[in-house]
Amino acid sequence: MNIDINQQLAIIKRGADELLIEAELVEKLKKGQPLRIKAGFDPTAPDLHLGHTVLINKLRQFQELGHQVLFLIGDFTGMIGDPTGKSTTRPPLTVEQVQENAKTYTAQVFKILKPEQTEVVFNSKWLSDLGAAGMLKLAASHTVARMLERDDFSKRFKSNQPIAIHEFLYPLLQGYDSVALKADLELGGTDQKFNLLMGRELQKQAGQSQQCVLTMPLLEGLDGVNKMSKSLNNYIGIAEAPEVIFAKIMSISDVLMWRYIELLSFESLEVVAKWKADVAAGANPRDIKVRFAQEIVARFHSSADAEKALLDFQTRSKGGIPDEVPEVSVTIEGDSVGIAQLLKLAGLVASTSEAFRSIEQGGIKLDGEKVTDKALSIKKGVSIIAQVGKRKFANVTIL
Repeated sequence: MNIDINQQLAIIKRGADELLIEAELVEKLKKGQPLRIKAGFDPTAPDLHLGHTVLINKLRQFQELGHQVLFLIGDFTGMIGDPTGKSTTRPPLTVEQVQENAKTYTAQVFKILKPEQTEVVFNSKWLSDLGAAGMLKLAASHTVARMLERDDFSKRFKSNQPIAIHEFLYPLLQGYDSVALKADLELGGTDQKFNLLMGRELQKQAGQSQQCVLTMPLLEGLDGVNKMSKSLNNYIGIAEAPEVIFAKIMSISDVLMWRYIELLSFESLEVVAKWKADVAAGANPRDIKVRFAQEIVARFHSSADAEKALLDFQTRSKGGIPDEVPEVSVTIEGDSVGIAQLLKLAGLVASTSEAFRSIEQGGIKLDGEKVTDKALSIKKGVSIIAQVGKRKFANVTIL
């Protein structure tokens, strides 16, 4: 807590989209006391990917500054289902599903967070006791018109898509969590801004000091376009094998690399600035990407695994792949594309028949591995280094 407030703000705002309200946060920091930093997670899926860790990484940075983290598992609200960004009403999870998914969270998040500065809380503790009277009182605090100010609700209403009554309760319950926890600041994705501000309003109504709000951007997946998602197969799972995590990180573009480093690396702002200066002066960005990939693998596995993953990647890359490979994006219909069509779309062959002949002759490689199956298909959302013969290469992103 002895860190200068301006330095604290620089760390807090690193990679963030918006801080509301900065002047209020400065006043909170001036008191020199640990702040209560809240972030909520609905246990709708048991396995986390790097996109999920953007918020968790920011929580760790708050811990490094001496603050207390409230890691909220929304076991009660998870039974409603967060309607944010959804075009249809989500089916609620059962109590059993929520409990099963919640079990895996702590084992994963404590690979990032400090246990001694983390309080894991479940909102069923207070929301279950709210009762019908409390729920009605909470519902009376806001109007339907106010709820329809939310972009996703507004769009669904205008397009005659159904909105269930219980979905209006979700932002109210998330806001009530902040009242119950007396949060000083709440983190969330940019798509959660309405819900986060609801916490401020309900705290004001309860006579509490209002929480500040920090929104974080949604991390793009491996395709560099869409939000990281398992359904789009453009994700890096934190429980995946070390060599898989390493290879996936190495497949991202040099431009996207800086976005990942800003949101996911624990290297200091000064170190990252030096990396950027080195690359601007002519250093190979691939070397920075290697260091970043090792950092991530070590975080979720070990330093030894990171070294092995690097060796594995170098071994697989010895197939003559140059350091500088042209980047090509191809757009497909459907969820996957055949290898021959992919090579044609990428401009590496003139026709699919040429591609088939090259496969028969052993002249096609993907990520350094020879392709022998002419029926091979590659899923949308991945980036892969395609090689035809000894001289044609392309880092192909499938959109």
